[in-house]
Amino acid sequence: MRRGKITNHTNRHHNHSHAGEHHHAHLKRSETVLTVRAHSGLSGDMLVAGLLRMARLSDEEVDRLLGAILPELTGTLRLTKRKVNQVTGWTATVTLPEEHQHRTLRDICTVVSQSGLTDQAKQLATDAFTLLARAEAVVHDKNPEKVHFHEVGALDSILDICLAAKLFTRLAPGRFVVSPLPLADGYVTCAHGVLPVPAPAVLELLEGISVCRFPGNGETITPTAIALLHAFGAVFGGWPDMHVERQALVYGSHDFPNAPNGAIFAFGTAR
Repeated sequence: MRRGKITNHTNRHHNHSHAGEHHHAHLKRSETVLTVRAHSGLSGDMLVAGLLRMARLSDEEVDRLLGAILPELTGTLRLTKRKVNQVTGWTATVTLPEEHQHRTLRDICTVVSQSGLTDQAKQLATDAFTLLARAEAVVHDKNPEKVHFHEVGALDSILDICLAAKLFTRLAPGRFVVSPLPLADGYVTCAHGVLPVPAPAVLELLEGISVCRFPGNGETITPTAIALLHAFGAVFGGWPDMHVERQALVYGSHDFPNAPNGAIFAFGTAR
């Protein structure tokens, strides 16, 4: 039984989260713009990799940011080059200590609130985790406070969401434009067994998201990625009119045969 529509009112951009291409007309000259062109999908680690390339941080700066989230995250992530079909891109390589802890939303919010992140980054991270808890609550017919996160509560998702939130606030784009998200048929294997895609939590978060057909099979969009897009107030449409100042091709951990790979990130100013 569904408990009702998922809503979020905490981020100043949320009034744009149902937007389409027509909002590009509101770009102001010299306004900073971040765009993500997700050809074959998007995940939390891909968002982190792309935002790291846009922020141009050194390994030492990344370690300081990770240590501010949780001390045990220091030194767990490096941005490395990866080739797919002989084309070089970037990927976030993460090595984490094993953890078997299941966390509630309250547990995760405590981690975020006690971190050394800025207040704005804490708010975005909390928004994303709250959206995930609400989606899981609808899927399992529970109160959001009673949801126990499995994959999402693991250290890697805390790393992805908190670091992405910090990087996004550091870039502080005036507009965040994302391509329609590619969705495929197929299935995904998770803590609840083999499930059709989009995964149930992703399905619950699709409202207000522009999507398109992807010719492959399997999971293309993760719950972490779609929650972060909502929290960051993404608008959806084609390439914005902009002067590109920084760009990157990033890859996730999964490749699809005979299909475009990865996602393109670009940061610059509107023209």
